[in-house]
Amino acid sequence: MVSEAIYRHEYKYPINAGDCEILKRRLRQIMQLDPHTGPTGEYVIRSLYFDNAYDKALFEKINGTNPRAKFRIRIYNGSDDIITLEKKVKVGELTQKLQARLTREECDKITSGDIDWMLDDGRGVVAELYAQMKGYALRPKVIVEYTRTPFIYRAGNVRVTLDCKIRSGVFSTDLFNPASIVETGDMDVLEVKYDRFLPDIIKMAIYPVAHDRESMSKYEVCRKFG
Repeated sequence: MVSEAIYRHEYKYPINAGDCEILKRRLRQIMQLDPHTGPTGEYVIRSLYFDNAYDKALFEKINGTNPRAKFRIRIYNGSDDIITLEKKVKVGELTQKLQARLTREECDKITSGDIDWMLDDGRGVVAELYAQMKGYALRPKVIVEYTRTPFIYRAGNVRVTLDCKIRSGVFSTDLFNPASIVETGDMDVLEVKYDRFLPDIIKMAIYPVAHDRESMSKYEVCRKFG
């Protein structure tokens, strides 16, 4: 299944561990926890990002290329129950995410370089990654992992996430092997995503720690490890 292409506002703010805990308590009073989190209220996201030998995706991020896109394969809680191939597009301050579900076999083929089947797969984002792997020599580059606490608010289709303990693989691109994962020691990240407007109640809740917006990327942070 392929997701519908929708552009959304997305803003990121670096925060420290103390602010992260304060925001968790504050947001629980006004927002709902994403039901996918289960009893813990959080889940672990691990993504395998693609780039080429010339670091095309990395330098497009550093240089602020507009528009730009990154490809990644994402899993949750270290499991292969749900595997998604995602293309994330950045256009100014708007983002768009296209995705398709992968089987474990398909994932293993892509990461091992067995990609000829992707051309006639029928899913647009799969064919796009194939074209990038053939045309720009994109290959699995670095693992990015973090623990996410996600909140939702129906008015404005708002999603606020707290991404803590950012981790990366040490020169490893084995998505299903956690042995090489290490913490980066960098700041935690507050992300705010919405469609057309951000309700005032959300603005008031996050403002004390979310007034210094930065163009930051967990991918960029983790590239120093791979």
